[in-house]
Amino acid sequence: MKALLSVTETALKRIEKLMSLSDDNDVIGIKIGVNNAGCSGMSYTMDYTSEIAPHDEVIEFNDTKIIVEAAAVMFLIGTELDYKEEKLESTFVFNNPNATSTCGCGESFSVN
Repeated sequence: MKALLSVTETALKRIEKLMSLSDDNDVIGIKIGVNNAGCSGMSYTMDYTSEIAPHDEVIEFNDTKIIVEAAAVMFLIGTELDYKEEKLESTFVFNNPNATSTCGCGESFSVN
């Protein structure tokens, strides 16, 4: 069975840094989800979270929790989360084997 989500060392270091910068003492991790948006139909969401909802999946890397929303699990199975730093842009990148197409800007995707 494929892992739900893998995280590169670069992405994990960035998440750990962001967690350390959070002003909210209630934050327990980063929550990842998907919503209907963008030109290809779906886009990724990523935000601090202070709670784990029933049926969310929790993945722990060292002491860092990444929570995947229950509704997003079927769209993210096998996905690798990476972080890219370039001269003019730094961003998290989702390498999703389930995506059948992505938009030109890389902000949204679709699945069959």
